[in-house]
Amino acid sequence: MVTHTLVIDTSFGSTVGVTGHEPIVETDSRTHVEKLQGNIARAITDAGLKPSDLDEIVVGVGPAPFTGLRAGIVAAKALAFATGAKLLGQNVLEPQAQWNLIRRGKSGTLGSPQTFHVLTLAVNDARRKQLYFELCPDPVGGKGTGETDVAKPLIGMDIDYPSSIVERVNQAVRAYRATVEGDVMVDVIGHGAKKYAAELGGIESVGDIIDDSVLDQGKQGLGIFAAEAELNDKKSPDTLVEPLYLRRPDAEVPAPLKHVLGHDGAERNA
Repeated sequence: MVTHTLVIDTSFGSTVGVTGHEPIVETDSRTHVEKLQGNIARAITDAGLKPSDLDEIVVGVGPAPFTGLRAGIVAAKALAFATGAKLLGQNVLEPQAQWNLIRRGKSGTLGSPQTFHVLTLAVNDARRKQLYFELCPDPVGGKGTGETDVAKPLIGMDIDYPSSIVERVNQAVRAYRATVEGDVMVDVIGHGAKKYAAELGGIESVGDIIDDSVLDQGKQGLGIFAAEAELNDKKSPDTLVEPLYLRRPDAEVPAPLKHVLGHDGAERNA
């Protein structure tokens, strides 16, 4: 039986599509939110479906800046509630590693545990001269004794300045290299990689630096993203679908008015 899965991600612009079909991609961060509802309707129609036909909705949960990310998650939750479709959340970094391995495999540059191991530094532009990032391991390398050991990130999801990321990655790679045979190469994959390529080039044994996302890869990317979400749901079915900001939003609750010359009006009117 075919599962009809809609993917919605607003971690960088917006990507909307039904798996098996080409997605609708908006790269203009100034307009992608206002176009989101229309693009969702169009993607479902282009796939020959009605909203009630959807079995799953996979939504990107970041990490990403506040406003755009929140819009995608709210839209996905509302549609899942209205249609009864199962809602799954997926971070945008870990599927980058899966796509990178597929990319290298197709080009014949994946290597082997005896020659070299490919690590993926998955990134997303966090603005303010920072990157969201995670250092993902070679799934066939290391001395892990099981699937959980192999899949554990070498550096968990975080936000930092590129120069600090380089230092942290180099430290992690040196430790990882001691556990494996062969050399280690680090590919940098994701939006923001090109912007900070000069700094990220300081990574020891840096490989490819590619300013592309898994969700820039058309229907193949949608499939990878949805498959990762389904796999994670099987491992942790009770995970809540909540946004990953990794930093506090700019807007904050204002502090109470300060008393001036003994004036207590603010306190009485609170």
